[in-house]
Amino acid sequence: MNYYERALELKDEIIASRRFFHTNAEVGLNMPKAKTYVMEQLKAYGIEPQECGHGVMATIGKGGKCILLRADMDALPMPEESGEKFACPTGTEAHACGHDFHAAMLLTAAKMLKENEKDLNGTVKLMFQPAEETFEGSRDMIEAGILENPAVDCALAYHVSPGQMPIGLVMYNSKNTMMFSVDGFRINIQGKGAHGAYPHASVDPINIGVHIHLALQELIAREADPNAACVLTVGKFAAGAAANIIPDTAVLEGTLRTNNAEVRDKLVRRIKEVAQLTAAVYGGSVEIETLSSVPPLECDGALTEELLSYMRELPIPGFAEYSGISASASEDFATIAEKVPSTFMYLSAGYEDERGAYSAHNPKVRFNEDVCPIGAAYLAHCASRWLEKHQ
Repeated sequence: MNYYERALELKDEIIASRRFFHTNAEVGLNMPKAKTYVMEQLKAYGIEPQECGHGVMATIGKGGKCILLRADMDALPMPEESGEKFACPTGTEAHACGHDFHAAMLLTAAKMLKENEKDLNGTVKLMFQPAEETFEGSRDMIEAGILENPAVDCALAYHVSPGQMPIGLVMYNSKNTMMFSVDGFRINIQGKGAHGAYPHASVDPINIGVHIHLALQELIAREADPNAACVLTVGKFAAGAAANIIPDTAVLEGTLRTNNAEVRDKLVRRIKEVAQLTAAVYGGSVEIETLSSVPPLECDGALTEELLSYMRELPIPGFAEYSGISASASEDFATIAEKVPSTFMYLSAGYEDERGAYSAHNPKVRFNEDVCPIGAAYLAHCASRWLEKHQ
């Protein structure tokens, strides 16, 4: 089967699925609308899906080697200002990262692979994953057995990328870290409240929080290896309800991201030590919660180059490659890649005019639907060719 020609025939169907996910955007682990839609579509294609944790899995083919194709399908907790006719109407969820494309492309890839099932030389496992944005989805589905029965030999995932770039561009990294780790943390500070006029009667948690924040920045400046890339951000500082009351508690939430496993281990430990000791200096205490823990995304070099060779076989208009991409953002597909040989690539879904002016996670971002048949064809073709090569 020529998967690109077939994907072009199914382009309207892919777009319809993408727009369903987009209009009905859901966040987090619990995604009942997306989950129901995926399972109904797979059943219509003659595929038997099953729940796997909070996600959906299915297999096509039988026996032999097993390649996993993964698509995340969750949105972001934010309003949408794209101006698209199919924009999410809630005002509280938006597919501003492109996961609606991933789910739609994998659905159509599944349909094409099912049509060609008799010629598959092994098994394709489908993974429709929730909660990538909260870094919970991959781990949830791994714990539910997504990598077992049958055992997964390798994994592939694509991510669409908006911006002012042409359709056809493929971005990858086959040599070193592609995306940073992420360790999310919440620091709950316990002090002692008092009247604002009598600060000496308090243990001020806001003061403690300020000093913790400053001290955490020094970890990057003075303790992180300058040869490693590290980003430590405190994005939430919450405390108090009135100007003349010193509260009992304060909360800091943030993330640490790095491309170096050793530096990551050191800084995760030091964040806890600095917070605890700084609080103690000012008479308070802290409890520290781990909100997320995802390793750096390391793609398998040989697998990446092999799958690229299959992608080059398809007559994609404007096909171009950009190697060595590295991003300080994080991706919980890294949890899969830590366990089986995997590769992760970006596909341009941009516009070269003003429609490409906004980046992912911006409420005004727009994505080019011409990428839909390209992504679906890559998924199906790469899976089929890899199984053929490794039967």
